[in-house]
Amino acid sequence: MSDHQLRTRTLAAPAPAPAPRAPGLRAAAAFRAATPALAVYAAARALGLLVFWAAASAAGKDPLGPLSGRWDSVWYQRIAESGYRYTVTLPDGSVHSDLAFFPLLPALERGISEVTPLTLGGAGLLVAWTAGLLAAWGVFAVGSHLCGRRAGVVLAALWGVCPTAFVQSMAYTETLFTALAAWALYAVLTGRWIVAGALGVLAGLTRPTAAALIAALAITAAVTLVREYRDERRAGPVLRRNVRMIAGVALAPLGWLAYVVFVAVREGSPFAYFDVQAQWGNNIDGGRALAAFIAGLPWPTALGLCAALGLLGWLVVLCVRQRQPLPVLVYTITIVVISLIGAGYFGSRPRLMMPAFPLLLPPAVALLRLRSTGRTAAVLAVLACASAGYGAWTLLGAGPP
Repeated sequence: MSDHQLRTRTLAAPAPAPAPRAPGLRAAAAFRAATPALAVYAAARALGLLVFWAAASAAGKDPLGPLSGRWDSVWYQRIAESGYRYTVTLPDGSVHSDLAFFPLLPALERGISEVTPLTLGGAGLLVAWTAGLLAAWGVFAVGSHLCGRRAGVVLAALWGVCPTAFVQSMAYTETLFTALAAWALYAVLTGRWIVAGALGVLAGLTRPTAAALIAALAITAAVTLVREYRDERRAGPVLRRNVRMIAGVALAPLGWLAYVVFVAVREGSPFAYFDVQAQWGNNIDGGRALAAFIAGLPWPTALGLCAALGLLGWLVVLCVRQRQPLPVLVYTITIVVISLIGAGYFGSRPRLMMPAFPLLLPPAVALLRLRSTGRTAAVLAVLACASAGYGAWTLLGAGPP
């Protein structure tokens, strides 16, 4: 689909309904269509793992350690093993509680480890790698729906070679959340609101940034209802016609709300969850921490970071100019904003934006303008090598990603 065709599509219009087919046949056909995207994505991640394994072996380090036994993955495994009960007090007096981590990944790790020979760390990697393939499939599905199959393939490939793609190989929640978010957005784009709401529930049990997905569904539904009511001036028929959409929107926040209520009850305070996040430094400060961080850098580094932020802003502008559908735009922009206005550790912000895969749709379309499969493949190969090298360097470093 050309840029002009994408711009003329309505904000949240579903695709034309295909001829009815058995669910199994539809799934098989969808998988066959996605096979090139999954193959390219798997090759990119395999290259990243190979380069990291070689670098770790050369440094005399255990390759599996940084993937499943450091940083946030340790917190998830501790929850999987013993439930929510661990806190640590830092020298400055701040208390870090495991209640800051959402429960879906630990629950999957525990369930898999109990029915397989895998350790909790191995189960976490199995979830992350499997979810990575499902996420690549969902990314392809969204890209293919909006701009055509070739754009979907390139979009999935770009997501697999972005600078922070090494996190997709770790026992973290990024791939799991992206898979749920991508398929939820695809469900909205194709008019499957109940499915979108159910996936929103699971996303809300995975990461706090599920708020972006919840907002995307709610704002899209609100715009749809207002537009239809303005056209008809009859609320009853509008509500009856959109009952599945309303149900999906009502369903979506239940996972996130359930966990917030769980923490509130456990800690005996209605705002306990937000207090826990604040103790971790993850409270919202409107971007003051980011500005202070940039101001404290040497000027060449500060200029480079400002350039990167400028590129990020330009990608957002391109997404708007591309007239991406409303739910996709709301989701993407909200992910970016949440990632930038928090007071938390700056080094984690690039990976927090990784689920905002629609940012890569304008570059994917631009790559297709090369009009040569060989040139496009060459660009992706260079990016994959750069991503693999950067990932190995980061994983062998001291700080968390």
